[in-house]
Amino acid sequence: MTAARTSPLADRPQLGLRERKKIKTRMAIRAATYELIENQGYDATTIEQIAERAEVSQSTVFRYFPTKEDIVLTDEYDSVLEEELRARPADEPWLDSLRYILKRAVGISSIEEPEVTRLRSRLMLEVPAVRSRMIESMSETGRLLCRVIAERAGRDPADLEVRVYAMSLIGGLSEVTVYWAQNDFKDNLADLVDRTVNVFEHGLPTE
Repeated sequence: MTAARTSPLADRPQLGLRERKKIKTRMAIRAATYELIENQGYDATTIEQIAERAEVSQSTVFRYFPTKEDIVLTDEYDSVLEEELRARPADEPWLDSLRYILKRAVGISSIEEPEVTRLRSRLMLEVPAVRSRMIESMSETGRLLCRVIAERAGRDPADLEVRVYAMSLIGGLSEVTVYWAQNDFKDNLADLVDRTVNVFEHGLPTE
């Protein structure tokens, strides 16, 4: 069995031992899932196999991930994204902050786990159950963005305009992943993110 990769997130000093262990367990489950899917395909991979490969019980897998699709889609970075967005200068234009954080996140994932990043993107494109769950999970990340956007704008996170803006961003970013996979990962992912933020900043290009 290939050991799960460590992550700076799991070793952050402000996290307690129990939380760090939880993160490492989730990472082990995901690593096992990616290996199995890579070797035998998504449909042939079962929770029982994942648990055995990760050396945990099936109940532990379900405790961390309600469905197999969640194992593929869930990561540890939403909370970090929220923290880093809040840490940007208060007078920095919102889209500049978002561009910086997203390109940084894409750069890290492309360097640390390029195969996993491509596999996840391919599964989002090819497996209907993964694509469907991705759409459902977008609302969770959308609520995160609503909180940060509302703080910057002095608005209520529940305001319709805030929610529409946040979910438009999330929808656009999810489409980046699909576009990237459809085009055989030829484009630089950070460049695609940059183009996406440009659309929100300047509108649809005329050419």
